Amino acid sequence: MIIKGEISNLETPYIIATHFSSDSIVIDTIKTSPEGSFKYETKIDTLSTFALYFNDYQSSTVVFADKDDKISLDGDANLSDLIVVKGNEINEDLSTFKKENEALIKQRFEIINNYRSENDPKNDVLSVNEKVAKINSLNHELMQRAETFIQANPEKIASAILINEFFRDTENPQSLERVLGYLKGKALEWPPVSDLKIYTQELKESAEGAYMPYFQLTDINDKTIRSTDFASKYLVMSFLSATGSESRETVQVLKKEFEKVNKDSVQFLSIYIDSDIYPITTIGNDSLPWIAVAEKRSWASDIVRSYHIPFVPYNILISPGGKIQIRNIAASQISSTIAKKGKSDS
Repeated sequence: MIIKGEISNLETPYIIATHFSSDSIVIDTIKTSPEGSFKYETKIDTLSTFALYFNDYQSSTVVFADKDDKISLDGDANLSDLIVVKGNEINEDLSTFKKENEALIKQRFEIINNYRSENDPKNDVLSVNEKVAKINSLNHELMQRAETFIQANPEKIASAILINEFFRDTENPQSLERVLGYLKGKALEWPPVSDLKIYTQELKESAEGAYMPYFQLTDINDKTIRSTDFASKYLVMSFLSATGSESRETVQVLKKEFEKVNKDSVQFLSIYIDSDIYPITTIGNDSLPWIAVAEKRSWASDIVRSYHIPFVPYNILISPGGKIQIRNIAASQISSTIAKKGKSDS
């Protein structure tokens, strides 16, 4: 298998390539010429997914290759979402989708990466909230166009890849389930689709309106904590980092919200999931007046998977009936939301 091409705006004289071989991840360094051209040869036995990283992981693109494929790339490291990949049906189908939606993809890419010069008069036109709203709008339009492509090409593996790219991170399992239902033939038989179906079921089990998945944890005082311990009360679950600044800020807001709620009807539970540090030694510095857990397995823990936690900080509000009421609720809205819910239920 050969991957070659030319990438402009490379700031480093190499590209990092990764792919899975059996149960291991293979990492290779590909030397590039001053013009950005490169050639990479490796042996694979089956269709594999290669991630190519540019400029010390500042941007990347994905390539799909089989054992006898000759793949070519052409594009800009600063606009890696639009790199054209040719050499087999999957790559060319995906490149066609990119080309047809180039304006939207470029606009989204530029906003996310602040792709504007200092002298651009539009530099300060959009506020942070406006940028987020614009990105969400662009993502929604791209999802709609991806769904149109999937409906028109239900047997193409590229359709399954677009589902993974545009629908996997949604909080709405119905959307993911709907687009998976379009797939047929070899696209439906592609192994990652089975994982997407399992993932969809997990999403449904942790979606708003679902009953909270059972959990058993050990708190920082070595006491066993079970989900059943919080029956008949509101439960605020916060997933945090012991080192992240956003989590630090969230903890301070949670403390203020904790003071506002009725302790007889509302309980808080914080779960720290850090991948870079264990044992976690800074929980004590937070001085939390509620139960705290330092999850030893971090992002690989059962509770992270069963509650579908995509990032930290992340808060979930559970109703007294044990149902997931609001996912990703802002810490500052917890007490007011519970007060409103209490009035509507009375």
